[in-house]
Amino acid sequence: MKIAFHGAARTVTGSKHLISLQNGKHLLLDCGMFQGMGKDTQTLNENFGFDAGTIDYLVLSHAHIDHCGLIPKLVKDGFKGVIYSTPATKELSSILLDDSAEIQRDDTRFINKRRAKQGLPPYAPLYDLEDAADALNLFQTVEYGQWKTIEPGVDVMFTDAGHIIGSASVHLRITEKGTTTRLTFSGDVGRYNDSILRSPAVFEQADYILLESTYGNKLHDEITGTAETLLQWIQKTCIDKKGKLIIPAFSVGRTQEILYALNQLELDHKLPAVPYYVDSPLSQEATELLKKYPQYFNKHIRKIMESDKDPFDFKGLNFIKSVDESKRLNDLPQPCVIISASGMADAGRVKHHIMNNISDHNNTILMVGYCEPHSLGGRLMNGAKEVKIFGEQYRVIAEIGQMRSMSAHGDYDDLCQFIACQDPVLVKTLFIVHGEYDVQQEFADRLRHKGYNNVVIPELHSEFYL
Repeated sequence: MKIAFHGAARTVTGSKHLISLQNGKHLLLDCGMFQGMGKDTQTLNENFGFDAGTIDYLVLSHAHIDHCGLIPKLVKDGFKGVIYSTPATKELSSILLDDSAEIQRDDTRFINKRRAKQGLPPYAPLYDLEDAADALNLFQTVEYGQWKTIEPGVDVMFTDAGHIIGSASVHLRITEKGTTTRLTFSGDVGRYNDSILRSPAVFEQADYILLESTYGNKLHDEITGTAETLLQWIQKTCIDKKGKLIIPAFSVGRTQEILYALNQLELDHKLPAVPYYVDSPLSQEATELLKKYPQYFNKHIRKIMESDKDPFDFKGLNFIKSVDESKRLNDLPQPCVIISASGMADAGRVKHHIMNNISDHNNTILMVGYCEPHSLGGRLMNGAKEVKIFGEQYRVIAEIGQMRSMSAHGDYDDLCQFIACQDPVLVKTLFIVHGEYDVQQEFADRLRHKGYNNVVIPELHSEFYL
């Protein structure tokens, strides 16, 4: 068999790893959307690098858009197979893919108005709500820790990756001509001290490993806790400067971690009395879904829930639903905290909030997760003095902050702990995926020092025989 890397190859997003078997069947690991790749993003998302109609099975690690976001396009382009995921991932995918279709629809309308004035042809969305609904009909769910036979000679099992609710590492046993090959795809690896979720699970020995590397050259800053750091930013922006604190946050994972931290401040009688807005209908749905799976929470939060039934709610919290309500936030004269998607600030309502607040020195835009360097969030984090938003230039006058401690991705210590259950000598090849190339090169050196002799950093669309 062979494996081809059609996404997240020397870049973080666009997860798509295609396994071709000797019997002619094709199994795809993830089908994610490229995000934050600048002018190349649209082209990358329009072209898979393979024929969607030839894929027989799709195994989905988790529901973040850079892992599941092109599934409706895959179906639209001819995929008719089965999609395997955990139950929570299926539920999250349902609301995330609908939201993605709606964002594409709304952003396309907004952009096409400007393009029409410039005499340019209109953009078309990658897929619509009907395509997303068609995709959800193809899902079959598998619980953690249970081997599922996809077809004779091909078995799959999920183990908890601790990244977001339902996230999984994927383990395959593939038998061809009497020989069984064991392959593990890490998915996105969570953290071993996550404030909400369980730690990543151990897994059996693999022959081949696909390992993510988003933070493969970094250690997260843990000097100050998340709640205390948030308190400092609220105090500085909303109390001292009387400004607005804008927090771009992914609707699944980081938004809930922020709400949990703010709830802890309220329990400690430290939460400043300003309005707190979650401007994302998806975030509210995701938060309610998270509460349905307390068995995936760590022991600490389960203990807290014995006395606080809802650790994601607190005084002053408001969920914004309609577009009109969202627009009214820009006219609020008083200080407030606005948490809105997406985390890279490249799509969704937060992009409008940044556009309307970036030119006021009293305001702060606080980044709380990974951003592709070419995304709006990435450019802000890298010190851009001007940024283009919806085709127009804006001076960056607001303060730009960053909280590395809130990333859902493990740092290099977490990643090394994740594979500590493996005997490096028995791993034939370790492929490093989901990372920027310079980061991956550093991480590869670290892995070689740990005894992994064959570490490969695949290029986009490259193929390898296993």
